[in-house]
Amino acid sequence: MSPNGSDRSSRRPMRRILPQALIAGLVLATATGCTSEDFPRLGMPTPVTEEAPRILSLWQGSWATALVTGVLVWGLILWSVFFHRRSRTKVEVPPQNRYNLPIEALYTLVPLIIVSVLFYFTARDQTELLETSDEPDHIINVVGFQWSWGFNYIEPVGASDGDAREAPELAAIPDRVQDRFPAGADGVYEVGTPADRNPDTGNPGPTLVLPVGETVQFVLTSRDVIHSFWVVPFLMKQDVIPGHTNTFEVTPSRQGTFLGKCAELCGVDHSRMLFNVKVVSPEEYDAYLRELADQGQTGYIPAGIEQSDAARNAETNEGQS
Repeated sequence: MSPNGSDRSSRRPMRRILPQALIAGLVLATATGCTSEDFPRLGMPTPVTEEAPRILSLWQGSWATALVTGVLVWGLILWSVFFHRRSRTKVEVPPQNRYNLPIEALYTLVPLIIVSVLFYFTARDQTELLETSDEPDHIINVVGFQWSWGFNYIEPVGASDGDAREAPELAAIPDRVQDRFPAGADGVYEVGTPADRNPDTGNPGPTLVLPVGETVQFVLTSRDVIHSFWVVPFLMKQDVIPGHTNTFEVTPSRQGTFLGKCAELCGVDHSRMLFNVKVVSPEEYDAYLRELADQGQTGYIPAGIEQSDAARNAETNEGQS
């Protein structure tokens, strides 16, 4: 067989494999179940807070950067494979280059630039997302414990003479956070178990109720180990750490019932630490607080582990951010 014939025969398997690979890629791309509306979110759920689109934008930008980088790298690899493969007719060793300073500088500087740009946008958005106001519309203490969640609604419900700033159950929360508590916040609470079910959807776990269009500041505390508070369509999660108080706030923008879960492996029943978030109108939210008060769920459940006053107030605003 002539050298040219041998070269043509070596390419035939590639010609058969390439269409199969393209078909397989097309099947994988179209079998994900994504609609035209889902695809731009790249796997993220529909945002339901005013802050979530910022997170979605950061996610999309990171994926776009990764895709461009991947296409460039894959292209260079394939170009090297196809255009610099060993020839069957030429067996001599091609010219060897020990150094190429422009190329070496390129593949050193380009990754540094990419990482620096990603770092800038991440730091910018993280700073905005963790910014909390001194007078939010509502403050809710989320208490994580093995294996469920409790919610202290730090609100002036008017059902008792209590005050959140003097409640011993909230003593683990540092003064810098307690200073934001509204005056006369007698409060109500909800405490869950893994066996609870949302009455509307039947999904497991207790239900946290929030008002639409109003700022809610979450005060995250734990009574045992590290948990993580994650409401899936909020696109935001934060650790719930014993002995350390984390805070963040959101403004729900859409009514509905959404899933939440613990996103930190916290023990044997971690998978059962589920909860629900029901976003309702402000009027329904106020009615829900009165309903809890009528059921006798006034005051607060213990927020966290016991701490000395020095340890409780050792955290500063700078340390929080």
